[in-house]
Amino acid sequence: MLMQSRLVALTAAVLLPLGAAHAQQAAKKNAPAPAAQPAPAPTQPQADGAPAQQPGWIVRCTSASRDAPLECAMEQNAVLTKTGQTIVLINIRIAPDTRTPVALLQLPLGLNLPIGAKLQVDEGKTVDLQIQTCENRGCYASAPIAPDLLAALRSGKQLKVSFQNMAKETIAIPMPLGDFASAYDKIK
Repeated sequence: MLMQSRLVALTAAVLLPLGAAHAQQAAKKNAPAPAAQPAPAPTQPQADGAPAQQPGWIVRCTSASRDAPLECAMEQNAVLTKTGQTIVLINIRIAPDTRTPVALLQLPLGLNLPIGAKLQVDEGKTVDLQIQTCENRGCYASAPIAPDLLAALRSGKQLKVSFQNMAKETIAIPMPLGDFASAYDKIK
């Protein structure tokens, strides 16, 4: 628990200065969100500057028209409450053509891009993700979810998303997996 408190303090200390500048720039530009990238959902309030997470995985379904099939996705995010900056947003959907799960991660600006991001369920194997693009709301990585990672997510307790800032300090954000399996069953 002490280690998690240090992670939260480190995350807030490292990302807070970046988040304020980027949040102000994003507010000034008032750019509409691209359709392929999910908008962050509201979070529970916590202490200023501390990451806040949603109570669990949220499932959302949309359809292009009444006759079109529903497309569903699940997501969870962590934001800095003081600035509203998204630290990590994970969106998982089932690709309609391959019927395999695909993860889209939104991370903050100011990353050490060559290092990318890493996913780790509990104390299991680390999965490396390459950062693919950045825009005013953050940087993005997307990858299919392998069957072994999906099994670990369904049975795991915590997903750790880690990345490095420009000072090459590793930031690790814990994401609870308690209701992952039930949310995933709704979208598959």
